Amino acid sequence: MKRNVTICAAAFAALAAAALPAAFAANDAQVSEVFSQALPNVPGNALTALVVRYEPGGKSAAHRHAGSVFAYVLSGAIRSENSATGAARVYRAGDSFFEPAGSTHLLSENASATEPASLLAIFVAEEGATLTRPAD
Repeated sequence: MKRNVTICAAAFAALAAAALPAAFAANDAQVSEVFSQALPNVPGNALTALVVRYEPGGKSAAHRHAGSVFAYVLSGAIRSENSATGAARVYRAGDSFFEPAGSTHLLSENASATEPASLLAIFVAEEGATLTRPAD
């Protein structure tokens, strides 16, 4: 099932398979769930794919994700920093990065003030988990 959620300055939400989890502050991001499926070979876990779109200058507040996340930049350029993977870096269309379980996504933003950017985020997490929550 496909769901679209528009996020404005007050909130940024990740979608779980059947429910909207808690939101956190952001600036003009849009999240769309494109796929979610239980993993029969990993009981109790699901694979969920989200497309995150940032308008020019858009960004997300520091946050954590349930499980592990693989991200692939679809368009534009995304500046990202994760507590487990090192300093901030700009990823361009075709680049990818990984966020280990338990890490904090310290920075996630469109690296451009003039062009939109988007990424595909693929989560492997417990079924029904809140995929994104504010950093502690």
